[in-house]
Amino acid sequence: MMLTGEWSLPVAAVAVLVLTPAAAAIISLFKNSNLYTDVRGGTPRGAGIVPWAALSIFTPPPFNVPLAVMGALAFIDDLAGRRRIMNLSIEWGQLSRGLGILAVALITYPFMGAWGLLAALMVQPLNIADMQPGVACTVTVIMSLLALPAAVMTGSGIHLALLIMVVALAYSPLDYRGKIMMGEVGNHSFAVALGLLFYISGGPWLLLALFLLTPLVTAILRRGNLSEFLEKRLKIENPTLGDLYMDVMTGGGLGDLLRRILMGRRAFRIRNPFLISLGFRRLLFNPHASHVSRGEL
Repeated sequence: MMLTGEWSLPVAAVAVLVLTPAAAAIISLFKNSNLYTDVRGGTPRGAGIVPWAALSIFTPPPFNVPLAVMGALAFIDDLAGRRRIMNLSIEWGQLSRGLGILAVALITYPFMGAWGLLAALMVQPLNIADMQPGVACTVTVIMSLLALPAAVMTGSGIHLALLIMVVALAYSPLDYRGKIMMGEVGNHSFAVALGLLFYISGGPWLLLALFLLTPLVTAILRRGNLSEFLEKRLKIENPTLGDLYMDVMTGGGLGDLLRRILMGRRAFRIRNPFLISLGFRRLLFNPHASHVSRGEL
């Protein structure tokens, strides 16, 4: 059932505002599951199932379908956690996320062509944004606001932009306080919704421009945490904005899996100041690298 009338915005806002705490309370009953984490003394993870449901119901067809599919597969990621598939080097979560990206690309191909893949890849920056309380909500609202002028100028309508903002704001109070986590189901749903919004509002070139801008906004909002992570965990000294950007664009489990496939055990030491400023130290940081196999740039 899809509800997209004039009253859909306030209905979506009230529903998300009321159901998010209820979902958090239900998830908290399952403290031994992957939907509950010990972070910050115990936090329900996967509360993003509420915005996923709201966006799936109130987004106009056919755009609601890829959004709903991505959210469903992302929820499998939340449920499975970091468990590996038998003796393989890939995790169930990585598989479900990859299938979600492929599904969105295939479902959107009839009306977006190959650009649907770019909309699906918005899951990367939103996933990194969601690692700090409130940031994914802020990024979602900012990027929706940036799409609004284009939507007005092209006459594509502002309903989807307003819907995404309303849902994000209604969900956000507990997230900003660190009391809940979206989980993959939430940040992946907002990610695909934003990708679709960018395309609807201004076509492929607006999608490309805002796709490239989203990691920058995320990197700026998370600069303190990301800098500390890069310095302490990855031993990247004095990380540049480029390093932060590349961490948002290529970090996380999916990025590391691609590095393993493309780079094998090879590592690179970046010394060129220009490449350092562009973030190549983070881009080419390979957690699977052997100290024996090193290149230099």
